[in-house]
Amino acid sequence: MTAQRRDLKGWHHGIVLIVVVAMAGLPVAGGAATTERVVSDRYTGLAIRGFDPVAYFTEGQPTLGQLDFELSDEGVVWRFCNEGNRLSFAAHPEVYGPQFGGYDPVDVARGVAFAGNPQIWLISEKRLYLFGRAETRDAFAAAPATVLNDARKRWVQLQQQLAR
Repeated sequence: MTAQRRDLKGWHHGIVLIVVVAMAGLPVAGGAATTERVVSDRYTGLAIRGFDPVAYFTEGQPTLGQLDFELSDEGVVWRFCNEGNRLSFAAHPEVYGPQFGGYDPVDVARGVAFAGNPQIWLISEKRLYLFGRAETRDAFAAAPATVLNDARKRWVQLQQQLAR
């Protein structure tokens, strides 16, 4: 083996090591960080993968927000479809933002912070809830009062464990 090939081979192993180390730090749950008080992408800072939280109420479906209509709140970036939605959220983030910071309320009720999926959602009592799995959404829909009672009790403690 020539010296040049030996050097190249060592460089190749270094790249593999870098890739393995980088992959070890990747977030779980579909690219969402699970150590934040509001589910957001650790690389972009986008909350709920860039979906407009107000559109769930106005459009009745998940709708991606636009770069032109952004708002930074609690260290995350929210995107909206239009200026009206951005203004509505700015005035009432507690109403339009996903409850429990976007974590699955069924898992929160169990004391676990599992990031919700913006495409698995439900509005209950005029509040938005995101779920990690369709099964947990269905369980929530069957007994929302019970789940919410347990989730609210556990959420305070769970928030303390999540990064600020």
